Amino acid sequence: MRLIYTRTDGKHNRYEMREFFGDTIPKYAILSHTWGEDEVNFKDMQDRWVKKKEGFRKILYTCEQAQRDGIDWAWIDTCCIDKSSSAELSEAINSMYAWYHSSATCYAYLADVLTDDDLVTEQSRFRGSRWFNRSWTLQELIAPREVKFYDKEWRHIGNEAGPQNGFAKLLEEITGIPKDCLVEHRSPSSYSVAKRMSWASKRKCTRIEDIAYSLIGIFNVNMPLLYGEGAKAFIRLQEEIMKEIDDHSLYAWTLPENDTQSELKRYTEWRG
Repeated sequence: MRLIYTRTDGKHNRYEMREFFGDTIPKYAILSHTWGEDEVNFKDMQDRWVKKKEGFRKILYTCEQAQRDGIDWAWIDTCCIDKSSSAELSEAINSMYAWYHSSATCYAYLADVLTDDDLVTEQSRFRGSRWFNRSWTLQELIAPREVKFYDKEWRHIGNEAGPQNGFAKLLEEITGIPKDCLVEHRSPSSYSVAKRMSWASKRKCTRIEDIAYSLIGIFNVNMPLLYGEGAKAFIRLQEEIMKEIDDHSLYAWTLPENDTQSELKRYTEWRG
C-alpha cells in the first residue's frame, strides 16, 4: 500500500510517498471523491510542476486535514496507484474495500457542493451531487468507520456517524442504504444480495466493467480485472458471489450488452 506523507514538520517531506506492507502499514486517512479534469497520477507526483495541476488541490486539502487530525499518512486513489502496472491496479481494486475499512478516517470531497446550499431540499446540490451517483463511492461510503463530508472549498458539511442524527437520515434517504449500515456499521453481508444490488442500481461508471469491479468488496469476493470484457465482468462477479452465497435473487440483476450508460438494472427493467 502506497501512502503520502501529510505533515510539514515531520521526518519526511510533505507529499513524499512510501510503500508499506502488512503490519507495517501506519495509521492513515483516505480520500473519497469523483474524478475530474487534470487529475494527478502516480507519475505526476515525481514532477516538479505537479502543484500547478487542478487535481492537486484535493491532495493538498487531504494532507492539510490529515495533519490537523494528527494523521501522518494518507491514501488517494488517483496518485497512490501506479496504473501502468496491471498487477498493481488489480491488487489495489481487490484490496480497496479493506483499505477504506482500515482507514482512521475517510474524507468525502464533494467538488460540486457548497455549504451555503440547503442540504434538505429536494433540489439541493448536496442531494444531486455526482458523488452519490458514481459506482466506486458506494463502498467508500459503507466501508470506513468514519466518513467526514467536505464541500468544494473543503468546508465541513457533516459526519456520517456524527452527532447530527438528521445528517445520517439524509444520507439514508439519498442512497437507500439503511442507517444501521452507515452509522452502526452493520456488515453488508448481513443484507441480502438483492438489497446490496439495489444500492448500486442507480450508480454509474465510465467503463462498464467497473460496475462489477466496484462491487467486489461489497460482496467480499476477489476476481482478476479484464478491461475490455464489457458486461461479461458482471457475469463473472455473479459467479464469484454464487460460490459464497446461495442466493438466486442475484440473477434478478444484469448489465445489458447495449447499455451505454454503464448502469446496473433489474432484469425486468430492460427485458420488458
